Amino acid sequence: MGFLRSAMAASLLLASNAVALEPIVMKGTKFFTKSGEQFFIKGVAYQQEAGGGPGGSTDSKNKYVDPLADAEVCQRDVPLLEKLGVNTIRTYAIDPKVDHSECMALLEKAGIYVVADLGEPALSINRDSPAWNVELFDRYKAVIDNLGQYDNVIGFFSGNEVTNNATNTDASAYVKAATRDTKKYIADKISDGGRWMGVGYAANDDAEIRVNMAQFFNCGNQDEAIDFWGYNIYSWCGKSTFTESGYDVQVEFFSNYSVPVFFAEYGCNTVGGAEGRLWDDTTALYSNQMTGVFSGGIVYMFHQEENDYGLVKVKGDTATTMKNYKALQSKLADVKPSSTAMDSYNPTNSPAACPAISKNWKVAEALPPTPDSDLCNCMYKSVSCVPADDLSEKDYGEIFGYICANDEAACAGIKHDTEAGVYGPYGMCNPKEQLAHILSAYYKNQNSASDACDFNGAAKVVSGTTDSSCQSALSKAESAVALAATATAGSGSSSSTSSSSDNAAAPASVRFTPLMAMGDVAISLYVLVAMGVGAGMVML
Repeated sequence: MGFLRSAMAASLLLASNAVALEPIVMKGTKFFTKSGEQFFIKGVAYQQEAGGGPGGSTDSKNKYVDPLADAEVCQRDVPLLEKLGVNTIRTYAIDPKVDHSECMALLEKAGIYVVADLGEPALSINRDSPAWNVELFDRYKAVIDNLGQYDNVIGFFSGNEVTNNATNTDASAYVKAATRDTKKYIADKISDGGRWMGVGYAANDDAEIRVNMAQFFNCGNQDEAIDFWGYNIYSWCGKSTFTESGYDVQVEFFSNYSVPVFFAEYGCNTVGGAEGRLWDDTTALYSNQMTGVFSGGIVYMFHQEENDYGLVKVKGDTATTMKNYKALQSKLADVKPSSTAMDSYNPTNSPAACPAISKNWKVAEALPPTPDSDLCNCMYKSVSCVPADDLSEKDYGEIFGYICANDEAACAGIKHDTEAGVYGPYGMCNPKEQLAHILSAYYKNQNSASDACDFNGAAKVVSGTTDSSCQSALSKAESAVALAATATAGSGSSSSTSSSSDNAAAPASVRFTPLMAMGDVAISLYVLVAMGVGAGMVML
């Protein structure tokens, strides 16, 4: 079996080399093949439900099936994708530890590219307690390393509908930081002989925030901004029109955007379910009304599931096309988008201005720091008070809550204030490292009192050391802590250091209810962020 699988992989590799797809590049607001022909995405979402679709998924326990890991499944499905007439698929979650060469070779032979989300249901930026940390960055880099070896990968989404309304705009700061750092990771690969791959974001269509969202991810330093903008839009339902659907409004707004824009999901099913879809929106998308601004789109979705958005029914090992598959196939066969050659195209649009802080937008231009595991390790080795060896992570929250309520300055290192654009340097670290930082800061602020590093046996004094290789980084981090402490100082913080030592050994008596709103600092946020990505709901 292993020999046959290896032989099949080898034959697929030879076949793919014979018909190798040209890598896709970006220039201004358009995609092009490397040889200069304009490229329009004609795509379909290809993954059994794992956070995609209207509203996405907010369940970190949502299991996913890597759609590119099983060669036999790809042998069944790729011919259906090819016959449908698509040239791109979108995946929402892949396993970076798994080999994808066989499926990627099949896709390449069929003329199909991939746009892949970087997260997965249990490890993504969480809209309810957002963070950008070492664990997440390691996951995103691993996906880039795994898929980046294939020329038929266009790029990646750093997030999908993470901010989805005006109550959670702060999450966008962390997604843009992820965009910045993954772009830099790819740029470093390019300098070592790699090729361009873009990093974008897929946004929902929320009237209150859609303008601010598009501006924020496009504004400022372009090394931090998105390479392309994906728009999840389901406004063309049934027998609609270019104006009734609001597509005309989208064309007008994005006509001044400076990077490629495409529909990252589309295909409303509110009229007659999946089988009621007429795909007139597909005709409009590739018409002259839209191709000057939009670079195509990705239909949601290949698999027919409970949400009723599918094109293909899968039962066991058998895949059967549906009526709306055939309707879409016909529409895609008829589209002939007007195009321009890369050499004759001269971009004129400029990046957007960053949105101002308002009741519907709570994100400044400054972003969280780049996750750095070396800094976290250096900090942990240098502290003088750490969590006890037998302290369970589920018990960290009570200590976080107690210290941050009684000594704000001790928590400055894990500060996150998206509206002010101020971030402590250690918010990127894992929960144990973060807790060690605030325990040590609190201990020092209590003049190293004997009971200030005990917490009923939950913490212990250690002899911290600082390696010479750590000194520069720790010095810069301490400056950042001092800045964050100044920014977070509230009316009640000045008295905490003089009186809190009396209660330092009894955190078990503390309850979270009175800690949720304390001047300018929401203690619950410290706890949520410190407990990190694995603590609850996530968005891909």
